Amino acid sequence: MVGRDRAAHLRGGATKAVGPSLGKDDFLKLLVGQLKNQDPMNPTSDTDFIGQMAQFSQLEQTTNMATANSELAAQQTGARAISLLGRNVTYPGASGISTTGVVEKVEWSAGKPTLTVAGVAGIDPNSVTAVS
Repeated sequence: MVGRDRAAHLRGGATKAVGPSLGKDDFLKLLVGQLKNQDPMNPTSDTDFIGQMAQFSQLEQTTNMATANSELAAQQTGARAISLLGRNVTYPGASGISTTGVVEKVEWSAGKPTLTVAGVAGIDPNSVTAVS
């Protein structure tokens, strides 16, 4: 069986397509399903099993690395926002016109930093176009 057919067979005939959204939990379910449903007279070879375990390990490490990169990016954005405290910044104002003012406060909302510039709250630090 190939790709989607094999995955559907292992899930008991379900027709859910296997695609790029396949995660490590799905991979484990497929592996366990394969082990449960294998033919005892023709078991999976050791090299195939080791290869599948290596694939799972690689998938898990890639997932962990992606999570760590996301956390690092969030920390860098927060550090950049804090570094703007007391500095003069320019950002696009509500009407699209460049506005300049001193960063008075940094707050976190939904895990993301926002600036208060010259009394105006909710400025995205990524929208800052100049710092002086």
